Amino acid sequence: MVRERETPKQQQQVSYTVEQLVAVNPYNPDILPDLENYVNEQVSSQTYSLDANLCLLRLYQFEPERMSTQIVARILVKALMAMPAPDFSLCLFLIPERVQMEEQFKTLIVLSHYLETGRFRQFWDEAAKNCHIVEAVPGFEQAIQTYAIHVLSLTYQKIPRPVLAEAINIEGLSLDKFLEHQAANSGWILEKGHGRGQLIVLPRNEFNHPELKKIAADSVPLEHITRIFPILG
Repeated sequence: MVRERETPKQQQQVSYTVEQLVAVNPYNPDILPDLENYVNEQVSSQTYSLDANLCLLRLYQFEPERMSTQIVARILVKALMAMPAPDFSLCLFLIPERVQMEEQFKTLIVLSHYLETGRFRQFWDEAAKNCHIVEAVPGFEQAIQTYAIHVLSLTYQKIPRPVLAEAINIEGLSLDKFLEHQAANSGWILEKGHGRGQLIVLPRNEFNHPELKKIAADSVPLEHITRIFPILG
């Protein structure tokens, strides 16, 4: 008998049911298999639920003999992909120290440290040595590249091409195509120049242009002014 493929609406219902289980009875060990399946669903569908994953890690604390280290590793990889949110630390806090000492988790902790300190070259080198861990989760590379760009945008007004290439681990023609896409869709400006001497102007924000933050702080929203008039009257 051929099983009918679930429609997107049915798949959404499954996700909604898991979230409901977490909200109603998060300490019920009977939902542990559902939560494990949900982690795998997050991986395959490239979605993410921190609350459900934290709930599963808490249940593992009460049921250590049922812990799946493969599932835990996937949770931590998904948490890395959520940076700059502090999800990785929140998840790691719920994982026993004896488990953290396993090689794959020691690697993930090192990767987290490199990302938190902006050491992207070391991060990509370490990730390449352990591709069997990170490549098990689709979208990992793209998520880290997005985080790297976020970090760079807080620091640089104009970024040298080699610095960007190192941070996002893209070079050559692939980097040219990436830059063209960003210029067309994200407001990046490519200054004239070739090769390593090229500079990329990043969009202005209150971190790479502090004067924007001062202007925003000094200005008084119009709605606040309109509230003052009745009081003065």
